Order: sequence, then C-alpha cells, then structure tokens
Amino acid sequence: MRHGDEDYLMRQVGPYNDNPGMTSSNPDLNRYFDDPTRNNSQTGNHAPSPFSNSNSNLNNMPSDPADYQNLEGSAPQTNSWLERSQTSSGKRSKWIVIGSFLTLAVLVAVGVTVGVILGKKNSSSSSSSSSTSGAPPGTNPNDPSNFQKNPALVQSFYGLAYTPLGSQLPDCGNSLTEVIEDIQLISQLTTRIRLYGADCNQSSLVLAAIQETKVNVSVFLGNYPVATDNGTAYERQKGEIQTALQTYGAGNVLGVTVGNEFILDYITQAGQTDPNGSAGNEAAAILIPWINDTRSMLSEMGLNLPVGTADAGSYFNNQVLEAVDYGMANVHPWFANVSIDDAAAWTAEYFQTTDVDLANSLTNKPKMSIAETGWPTNTSTFNYAPNDGPSVASVGNLQIFIDTFVCQANANGTEYFFFEFSDEPWKAVEYGGVEGYWGLFDSNKNFKNLTIPTCST
Repeated sequence: MRHGDEDYLMRQVGPYNDNPGMTSSNPDLNRYFDDPTRNNSQTGNHAPSPFSNSNSNLNNMPSDPADYQNLEGSAPQTNSWLERSQTSSGKRSKWIVIGSFLTLAVLVAVGVTVGVILGKKNSSSSSSSSSTSGAPPGTNPNDPSNFQKNPALVQSFYGLAYTPLGSQLPDCGNSLTEVIEDIQLISQLTTRIRLYGADCNQSSLVLAAIQETKVNVSVFLGNYPVATDNGTAYERQKGEIQTALQTYGAGNVLGVTVGNEFILDYITQAGQTDPNGSAGNEAAAILIPWINDTRSMLSEMGLNLPVGTADAGSYFNNQVLEAVDYGMANVHPWFANVSIDDAAAWTAEYFQTTDVDLANSLTNKPKMSIAETGWPTNTSTFNYAPNDGPSVASVGNLQIFIDTFVCQANANGTEYFFFEFSDEPWKAVEYGGVEGYWGLFDSNKNFKNLTIPTCST
C-alpha cells in the first residue's frame, strides 16, 4: 500500500509545546485549555454623592425689622433666632447625611442578596444545561485523558496500521488536536499501532498524544525512504525520529521500521519479480546501510530498540531479513483475488508459509508479523477495477473478515496490524480504486456500521 510521496523537500513542523497561545505552525491545544489571558475585571462608574456640594445658604433668612438699628451699632449684637436656626439646620443636615448613608447601605445589602440568589439560579440552570448538552457527564474538555468511551469499540485487535491525516509533504496538515482524538479512539481498539513514515512531525505528534491521553498504546515508528533521492528522505525522517525520541522518550516505542515495500517498488520499476534477483539485491544494498545507521543512532542515544522493515508478503529479500530484528509483511486477500469466504484462512496460511517459514530458515530468525491486512469498504470511479476479485468492497464484507480473522489470529498468537484506522481521501484522489477506503472509521472519524468481536489479544 502507498502512504505518501517522499520526493518533496521537508517542511519542518515544530515539536509539541503545550502552550495554548502557540501559532499555527505548532500543534494546536486551544481546545484543551481555557484562555488564561481573558481579563474579567470591570471598572464601575458611580453616581456623584448628593452630599458632596451641600451648602447652608442663610443669606435670605428673615429678620425682625425692629432690630435693624442694632446692625449699625458699635458692638455686634447677637440674634438668638439666628443661633437657633443655625443649630437646627446643622442638626437636620447631620440626620440627612446619616439617613442617606443608612439608605445606601440597605440598598447595597439588598443588591448583594439579589445577586447571590440570581447567581445560584444561573448556576443551577447552567448545571442543568450541561447535563442535557452534547458533552458527556464527567468529561473534562481541558484534560485529554478524560474522554467518553464508545461502547461500540472493543479492544480486540492486536494492532492497527495508522497514518495521521495530513501527514504528506508538502502540505503537512496534521495537528496534535486531531492526533489526540485519533489516539483516544485507537486506544479503545488496540494497544499497538505502526506508523509508516516520520514526515510532518508525525512521530512527535503521536508520542505527545499518547502522553497527553495517558492511554496504554505503544508504537512502531517508521522511516519511509526512497531509493532514488540519494538518502534525502531517509535522513530527513531520521532527524524527525531522533527529535521525537529525545523529546518524549522511548517508553511507548516498540521499534523503528525502516522501509515500506522498498524491495517491491524497486524491483517492479526494474521490471523484475524475484526479490532475491539482481534488482532485489541492488535494493538491499541501498536499504541495509540505512537499517544499520538507524541501529547506530539508537545505540548512540542509549536506546536498545529493535529495528525492522516492512514489505509485501512475497517480496522480502533474504539479505534484508538477515539484517533486521523483525519483518512486517503486507498480506491482502483482496489483491490476491480471494473471495471473502476464504479470505481469513488464506491470510493465515499465506503468512505462515511465505513469511514465517522464510524467517525461520535464516540464521537470525527475525520475528515476523502481518503489517497490513483487512478488506476495503468502497471504491472510487477513478481507476475503478470491477474485476478486482470475486467479492465486492463493502462494509458487510469487512464485517465478515473481522469475524473470521481477528479472534482466530489472536488465539493462534499471530501478530498483525489491521489495515487501517480510518479512510484516507488523498489516496482515492491520487490512486483511485479501493485505495482510500480501508478504514474502520471514515475520514471524519465516524465508526462504520461494524460489530467488533470480544476476544483478548
């Protein structure tokens, strides 16, 4: 299966940083964090006090006409009425001030009481609204590890093949928010995933999402090199993997896979079919140094992780298998024109006789697993091939394959990565046919009309 065009120059996506203010070039965490910068303070405007400009104006107070002559006397005369009036006015002003303050205090107390009552009502209304909204009870949107489980999902798959949508150069449209949502769903189906490449920061995004969600998921990181670019794609992705391991550690890393259908692509372009022929050995001479270089990189980092490769089931080169710790084989009954009724049994037998037996014949006996297997659910009109096989691409036939393969493989101890987590629309556009429709989920993360059997892995 194809998983990206590696001929573009790298677009570096910065490592994960849990800063809600990060720019669009970094992963977006705004969904999980409240805005700490919001200013809730408000400045109130108060009306002027009615007492601030109070004056006692006594200029027009009446006087007894009989006393007018006293106003021109040599000595000042005391007006007893005026004294009483001034005293009385002062007392009235004093009581007015006291009364006004008391009234104001009562109004404030009433306002506070009303505010508390309304606040309680609003809180109760908000709680009631939350309990009836789409947010599941007990879910904390600021904590990715607290998420609602889907009762239709069962952790029955040994592993899943996974590529975050938007992980193809030069666009790199993936994000931590989207990968976190993927990992939340994946963790309900399996404890293992495999990646194909490392472009667009996907190694760091996946490891960051696993840590943020705190789920039990481990990953085989991947380096998807190209034979014709003098190692440019390999070196670019090596750097991405190294950065991811330095940033997030290897606690959730199962190994590093170098190459995906590398031998198949090389010998097909050369017009050959034998993986151990001249073209296959030429491809091995290119791939093996990258495998060894990856092992050296991990050793220099103090990490003892297995290094492997993935290829089509019948296209393993013996020299390559002798250089790795594990091999992953793509085994697809659909492309072998096998009917859905025979698909599960054919997959198990083919993997055993073609891949496991080959590995056991080598001196290093690399551990083998199925890198891809599954059944498509649809096909596009572009490159539509109505004679792909005796059974159609449909959700119903995917259900049959799940029912006849998953629990049986678990019981037999077969290690496999079911293909795949979700549909990939870009493949339908670029390659057509069934390429874009292998997911358990559609590209909008809607679970297809499937029933997952219950069985341990």
